[in-house]
Amino acid sequence: MYPIVSILTELPEALHASLATYLEKHPDWDQDQVLTAALSLFLLQNGECDRSTTAVYLDTLFKHSA
Repeated sequence: MYPIVSILTELPEALHASLATYLEKHPDWDQDQVLTAALSLFLLQNGECDRSTTAVYLDTLFKHSA
């Protein structure tokens, strides 16, 4: 797969609550997958259109279906 780098970040409480609600409704997803998908999509939409970013995004989206 891909090398993993761990980050620590602060989120607004409302965003964290929405994430928790989403994860309760979608047990096949976890916090790491959601954040990886969101960050890679953000980068793709804002000009970072390299193959590795696209691959991470697609792999993350379809990983929960496997």
